[in-house]
Amino acid sequence: MAASAVRPRRPVRSGTGDDGSGTPEAAPDRPLIVTGALAAAVVTGSGLAAITLLVLIGWVAAPHVGVGLPVVLRTAAVLWLVGHHVGFDLRGTGRIGMLPLGLVLLPGALLWRAGRWVVRTGRVRRLRHVGAAALALAVPYSLLTGALAVASRSGLESSSVPQSLICGFLLALVAGGLGGARALAPWSQIIRLLPDRARPLVLATAGVLASLVAVGALAAGTALAVHLSAADHLQAALDPGVIGTVLLLLLQLGYLPNAIAWAIAFTLGPGFAFGSATVVAPTGSALTQLPAFPMLAALPPGLHQAMPGWLPPTVLALPYLAGALGGILIVRAAPVLTLDAAALQGLACGAVCGAVLGLAAGFSGGPLGGQRLAAVGPSAWQTALVSALEIGVAAGVTAGTLNYLALRRSGGLAGQTAPPASADAAGGQPLEPDEQGQAGHVIYVDPWAGDRPADPPHASGPASLPERLS
Repeated sequence: MAASAVRPRRPVRSGTGDDGSGTPEAAPDRPLIVTGALAAAVVTGSGLAAITLLVLIGWVAAPHVGVGLPVVLRTAAVLWLVGHHVGFDLRGTGRIGMLPLGLVLLPGALLWRAGRWVVRTGRVRRLRHVGAAALALAVPYSLLTGALAVASRSGLESSSVPQSLICGFLLALVAGGLGGARALAPWSQIIRLLPDRARPLVLATAGVLASLVAVGALAAGTALAVHLSAADHLQAALDPGVIGTVLLLLLQLGYLPNAIAWAIAFTLGPGFAFGSATVVAPTGSALTQLPAFPMLAALPPGLHQAMPGWLPPTVLALPYLAGALGGILIVRAAPVLTLDAAALQGLACGAVCGAVLGLAAGFSGGPLGGQRLAAVGPSAWQTALVSALEIGVAAGVTAGTLNYLALRRSGGLAGQTAPPASADAAGGQPLEPDEQGQAGHVIYVDPWAGDRPADPPHASGPASLPERLS
């Protein structure tokens, strides 16, 4: 890593800069780590300000006898950490780990902008130096999230400090790094930096995941639309008021990514749980009493038979169709593949998709206290294993079949491709095969050599012989 990506250089007084344009390259005003620390502080302060405003609105609208402003500030800090998927322990309730994934969008968007600002302010010119800018942002940001976890602790709530450090670092590294890279180059150029063998795999994985997200959103929206009247009854029973309704709507929007991840696990087959000894799957559901949350109206409690006979096979076929799409994308992105490489790329696509979906399933669920609601959401390892098998098999078979047909049309199969023929020295014609079908040595013979005078020296050699005999 070049030193110019970490600390400023002296101004160039003469000559050309690194870009070869002939103009001196201006040096940054401060080291890159200082720029990253400033950006981390701005992101933390602005995010806390937005969350505190929402908490203040709820505090003013609701009865708050005995609840002072310090409690409001601590609650805002806890919610900001929840936006980084940092769980907390609540006294008398237990561990709260099923958190709204939609809240990650707020710090993620701010860190994206911060990464762009660090790259531009820090005079980062090359894509290979973006990693240093992302680290300069992620390290101080991680320390700030850890400090918030310590400062927000009270006798009622305590957030995990190690989880705050790790989640803050990873989110800042990924979001800030992508934002910084995007500030230097368009997505097409960033994708071209990938190795040739990895590029089809990345494109196919992105296509499969995007199709599954669309399927999950459609399934979750359909389930909620079917039970919309039950959700309205729950909303009316809560009677949250105008401000409470707005805050409840924002909370439900925050849980939409969780619902999509659960719907994807449902289409894969394993389904998900909402409490111990419960399951929601295409083959049927068994649930106990659910909390009074409008979104949960899409999950009717009790024992239910499977869906109509035609619907479970249709739902379970969707991941295979997504895997087939991945196989098509592999062949289109890398049209020149050997006979077995396309199928292996499809299996690798399934493995990568399984890992991503397993992580999404794990982050979308978690405990909601102890005892009955200690296990909520899909199983991470079951989702990863089943999705890797279903998507990998479908993508491998599709990519292998399409690649085989393409090779057969172009004559590129091993059995149809003849070895390159070498030319003879006389006329540049390829060697003729012998009786066994193999190209052998060609013996050049001149039958009239004894009937005419010797050839001049300059005409000697195989090129002057008039005939060849195999």
